[in-house]
Amino acid sequence: MEIRYHGHSCFQLSEGDISLIIDPFLAPNNPKADATADDITVTHLALTHGHADHVADAVAVASRNKPQCVAMVEVANWLEMQGVENVSDPNLGGTVRFDGLSIKLVPAWHTNTLPGSDERPFSAELGTPIGTPSGLIIEMGGLTIYDAGDTCLFGDMELIGKRHGVDVALLPIGGHYTMDREDAAYAAELIGAKRVIPIHYDTFPPIETDAGAFAEDLKSKGIEGIVLNPGETAEL
Repeated sequence: MEIRYHGHSCFQLSEGDISLIIDPFLAPNNPKADATADDITVTHLALTHGHADHVADAVAVASRNKPQCVAMVEVANWLEMQGVENVSDPNLGGTVRFDGLSIKLVPAWHTNTLPGSDERPFSAELGTPIGTPSGLIIEMGGLTIYDAGDTCLFGDMELIGKRHGVDVALLPIGGHYTMDREDAAYAAELIGAKRVIPIHYDTFPPIETDAGAFAEDLKSKGIEGIVLNPGETAEL
């Protein structure tokens, strides 16, 4: 399976005929992204929550590609209200299965607000608080990938790891809005993942951190850290 990092928390997983994009936040909305919504070709789309830095380009990508979409029920209903088709709407603990791909929603500790008005679509002040965020357990290409979404460190990450046998974990490390790299290194141990890819860092000044130091922390714990720059890919 190939994983391509588009910056921030946006990844694209591709295996055979399946290509899944997670939390599309692309150029020009994301100043560090390597691609625009028009550059993206996918068969599936998944969202962890409704903050603008995770859904800014979701409608554009979905409208162009007509992918199978998966999001928490309230966010899924919002997608449908924007004219998006083929939307599945699980809640925490729910699993949606497609040929060659399954996506399960698991807890994340964060907030969840949909974008604001047409005049200020990315304004949290004008947005709508809506339900709870989630992490994602993705089974694809014979691997189990845990995208923790935006979250702090919490003890049930250990339960998630034990329940699902995580091969690769995508963990936020930027701090301020999520856990920092020290907490993320501890989370990696709880989860028991063999490999970890950092997300949600360096996009804006408040979440700048040292991803290389994070990888070294993981190495000291016997865990492989895979640090990708926007536009880079890795084989999993």
